[in-house]
Amino acid sequence: MINTVVGSGTLITFPTLLALGVPPVIANVSNTVGLAPGSLSGAWATGHELTGQRRRLLWLGTASLLGGIAGALLLLWLPSAAFDAIVPALIGLGCVLVIMQPFISARLAIRRARLGADGGSVHGPVLLWLAVAFVGVYGGYFGAAQGVLLIAILGIGLSESLLKINAIKNVLATIVNAIASVVFVIVSEVNWPAAIAIAVGSVFGAQVGGRVGSKIPTTIYRVIIVAVGVAAIVSLLS
Repeated sequence: MINTVVGSGTLITFPTLLALGVPPVIANVSNTVGLAPGSLSGAWATGHELTGQRRRLLWLGTASLLGGIAGALLLLWLPSAAFDAIVPALIGLGCVLVIMQPFISARLAIRRARLGADGGSVHGPVLLWLAVAFVGVYGGYFGAAQGVLLIAILGIGLSESLLKINAIKNVLATIVNAIASVVFVIVSEVNWPAAIAIAVGSVFGAQVGGRVGSKIPTTIYRVIIVAVGVAAIVSLLS
């Protein structure tokens, strides 16, 4: 539900897996595999906003695809100790981005009002493609606040309504999570009970988020995300 409305659901599910005793790398892998169906469900729930976006999605989708593969391989190739050491920083970055999201959205709204929501170019600039690819690498490696980063980048690079940008974000995040999940299933260890539980919850939550989740003040989501994230950081550093 959080992923569909504001993004950053990983800052809830990943610390939960850590609290249940799942090792960090396996928790991250299992979390990504579990959230992939939920990402697809969220993209489906907001699909009505994607009319006329097919060519743009194909263009930006290739960036997410390649970035997601690169990020997943980095997670598997780098020593697990490196991931264990950087996890608190990644969670902290995700929390900061969640806190900053209202400011980012406000700035994007001002920009859209100044430029006019004329839909921008068909594909978007090359810099936008590279930025989406970079977020794909981040998403394949960890993924927390991937949605916030995508909304910021798409809002700067495209002249579209926030609803359309959110729908595009859901599709791109789905591509990253799906391709990273394929890599993980093939060459890594997955905690399947955890992944299946997250998958079931994320599919249901995405449908709720796509239909009624936006009626709940987003501040509530952010308070929950940041509280869980801070608790996870304290636990990891203690």
